[in-house]
Amino acid sequence: MADEPLILGIETSCDETGVGVVRGHTLLADALASSVDQHARFGGVVPEVASRAHLEAIVPTMRRALTEAGVTLADIDAIAVTAGPGLAGALLVGVAAAKGYAVAAEKPVYGVNHLAAHVAVDTLEHGPLPEPAIALLVSGGHSSLLLVDDLARGVTPLGATIDDAAGEAFDKVARLLGLPFPGGPYIDREARAGDPAAIAFPRGLTAAKDLVTHRHDFSFSGLKTAVARWVEARQRAGEPVPVPDVAASFQEAVCDVLVNKALDACRGQGVETLVIGGGVAANSRLRAMAEQRAARHGIRVRVPRPGLCTDNGAMVAALGSHLVASGVAPSRLDLPADSAMPLTTVSV
Repeated sequence: MADEPLILGIETSCDETGVGVVRGHTLLADALASSVDQHARFGGVVPEVASRAHLEAIVPTMRRALTEAGVTLADIDAIAVTAGPGLAGALLVGVAAAKGYAVAAEKPVYGVNHLAAHVAVDTLEHGPLPEPAIALLVSGGHSSLLLVDDLARGVTPLGATIDDAAGEAFDKVARLLGLPFPGGPYIDREARAGDPAAIAFPRGLTAAKDLVTHRHDFSFSGLKTAVARWVEARQRAGEPVPVPDVAASFQEAVCDVLVNKALDACRGQGVETLVIGGGVAANSRLRAMAEQRAARHGIRVRVPRPGLCTDNGAMVAALGSHLVASGVAPSRLDLPADSAMPLTTVSV
């Protein structure tokens, strides 16, 4: 509706330059420029390369988003930008751009939390988020369980990774198997031809003693090491490595832990809605397993389409729209970029 706020969102926390335009819960534009190909030869994201790519992409991506939405900067009601967490240099590009556009167009600016934006983006497909809800955020840098009572004003962390994040484990195992970076999509693809029960890889922090102190926490470092040792043993024996079976068995172990801990959090908190976000939420096995297991407990699963799971400007605009509609005050123009912004801070 025309009386809903028209919000522009800017995302530059890692290797994706995203600009989105949202009116209320309706996505009007989602322009993206990725520097992932520049990082692939290094096997991971290089912060300096990412920052330079954002500098080169931010203006053309902004123009593309406004054109796609059929609006001008003057039409925008507010600008939202990822202020953290993320790579410091990359964040600074987006925050500086948002400030510049805000001053030029005399618009308020909202510095928002990247992880909260991954929750908010679901509203663009499934409408307002039931509160409370449990959010499972899984990406290259984060594996977190959150209780979302009021997304506009804060979330309650329930658990997080104590070592490798799920997406990081996907990248490292992909490298072990000779698959390209980023590893998630390639492992997902290989796993479709493999047997998820072929290899009994460990499930981190699921033993009875671990559940006492780490009930909602995650650990994938041991799993990654187990995969490496299994692959190395095959290679030492001169035997071929069955890549599809390794990929499927590894992926099953990750998804098993993520889904079981998320559903346990839902039951423990008496919450009937589970939202899954972040780049790993695009994984086909995670989506299917969550749906199947949640249905047994009467829990509804909400997952955005894969294109909205990875970093994008639409998610930042969606959170900005929610903040404006909830009457949250805008940020000051001297808002900082905070590479270590805590989960409990939704906006600054």
